Amino acid sequence: MSATQERTPTLRDLADDCVHCGFCLPSCPTYVLWGREADSPRGRIYLMKAGLEGRATVTDAFQRHIDTCLGCMACLTACPSGVRYDRLIEATRPEIEKRGRRSLSERAFRELLFSLFPRPNRLRRLVPLLRLYQRLGLQRAIRASGMLKMLPKRLAALERLTPDAPPNGSRDLPAVVAAQGSRRKRVGLLLGCVQRVFFPEVNAATARVLAAEGCEVHVPQDQECCGALMLHSGRDRDAADSARRLIDAFDVVGLDAIVINAAGCGSAMKEYGDLLRNDPAYADKARAFAAKCVDVSELLAELEPRAMRHPLPMTVAYHDACHLQHAQRVKQQPRQLLRAIPGVDVREVPESEICCGSAGIYNLLEPEAAGALRDRKVGHILQTGADVVVSANPGCLLQIASGLEHQGRSIRTMHIVEVIDASIRPASSR
Repeated sequence: MSATQERTPTLRDLADDCVHCGFCLPSCPTYVLWGREADSPRGRIYLMKAGLEGRATVTDAFQRHIDTCLGCMACLTACPSGVRYDRLIEATRPEIEKRGRRSLSERAFRELLFSLFPRPNRLRRLVPLLRLYQRLGLQRAIRASGMLKMLPKRLAALERLTPDAPPNGSRDLPAVVAAQGSRRKRVGLLLGCVQRVFFPEVNAATARVLAAEGCEVHVPQDQECCGALMLHSGRDRDAADSARRLIDAFDVVGLDAIVINAAGCGSAMKEYGDLLRNDPAYADKARAFAAKCVDVSELLAELEPRAMRHPLPMTVAYHDACHLQHAQRVKQQPRQLLRAIPGVDVREVPESEICCGSAGIYNLLEPEAAGALRDRKVGHILQTGADVVVSANPGCLLQIASGLEHQGRSIRTMHIVEVIDASIRPASSR
């Protein structure tokens, strides 16, 4: 019996919680784009309920309505009835993977993504080729020539979202980063998959900021993928296997918290207790692990600042990552941290509840919808007049950066810990 089937008796109750009031409609990205009921949360719940009651099967249309959901969880924030759409969609997607039909090219593209993104060692092998591609000017020439329009849309999206190759000599953090001054907390740090390979500077900044605030940072060297991409894509068995391996990699008993600086990873790790609740060997460990998971902004907002914040003259548009503001309900802490830095002017982005279109690998699987949402988001960011875009998720930053490039706008993008790190470190060492 699959994990989805074991959960099935409770799914009907969750579906019945939806009273079809429609409060979720204005916050649902696909409903905002297309205005179709079946592409709204309540419409998808209607389809799920019909499937649970045997009134519907996994047809191509059914599958399409589920596939086009970004899983942004904005409906969780908007719903006055507390409907657990997150559990409903994460239980439905494995059924789509088992019973749905996909073309050979579709299956091959998905396998390519899942064979690369959750595997840092494979990603590292691509870095020298990517560095050569970019340093020889090939990427710039291809983008300027319009050749991307000739590629299949998914491959073109993959190229547009390719990050800059990290500098030579980039390394993972050491196993332990000592606290500065007296130790206040002992924390573990998730490195991430794409993050550790392509954004090592974000992890380094996270460790420096935590250490400056009196945290002893432990970085398990054998940690692997957290399983977020698989969990949000209907590969629940793969997600569960990844969760078990990550739990084993961390000394949960000896840590006060497990710190995460990627919103999608954090939302998945906080749900490990639910994901592994039917595993007798891991259920208790998963709950204990999940209880200690915090976003870096949550932890820093709880600590009385110890390190001095130096002025940073910048106007910041703060972009709420969906899996931080909706799935984890962390919204005010990042703003609190940014506003505590002298000279930082934080501007609110209109329609902050609407997804930028990144959503894990959604921008690669559904490039047209993701592109429309990206351009909508970039338009709202430009309205703020900010000179820096800040977020707490690498996928969002890549998506927004590609949108800014598409519109010919040069605005810097930064992870929130990079901003805090810049305010703490002397200007001469940045």
